[in-house]
Amino acid sequence: MPSIAKMYFMTAIFFLVAGILVGLQMSIAHDYAATGAHAHINLLGWVTMSIFGTFHALNPRGAATRLARAQYYVYTGGVIVMTLALYLLLTGNPSLEPVVAVSSLVVFVGVLMFAAIIFRARAGQVDPLAQT
Repeated sequence: MPSIAKMYFMTAIFFLVAGILVGLQMSIAHDYAATGAHAHINLLGWVTMSIFGTFHALNPRGAATRLARAQYYVYTGGVIVMTLALYLLLTGNPSLEPVVAVSSLVVFVGVLMFAAIIFRARAGQVDPLAQT
C-alpha cells in the first residue's frame, strides 16, 4: 500500500478517536454546543480521509506524485486547524471566527487539489484501477 494511503488511514483513525471523544464529552456534560465541530471532525476527518486513503491505495502511481503529498498536507493541516477552531468557537470563543473562515478555505483548496488528482487519473495520466 502506498505510504500516502497509510498516512491518510492513520490520520483518519486519529480523527475518529477525536470525534468519539468530543461526542462523549458532549453527552456526559449534556452540552451539545459543539455538535457542528463534532460533525466536521467525523466527516472531514474520519470519513473523507478514509475515502482519500482508499483512492490512493487503489491508485499507487497517482499516490506517488508530489501533488498527492502536497494535497495531504494542505487538506490535513486545514482540517486540524478548522475543527479545533470551530470547536473553540462553538464553545464560547467568538474571536476564532476568522481562523475558522481562513482554515475552511484551506480545506477547500485541499479538496480542489484532490479533484485535480482524480481528473488526472481519469484523463489517463494515472489509471486509478490499474492492477500491479
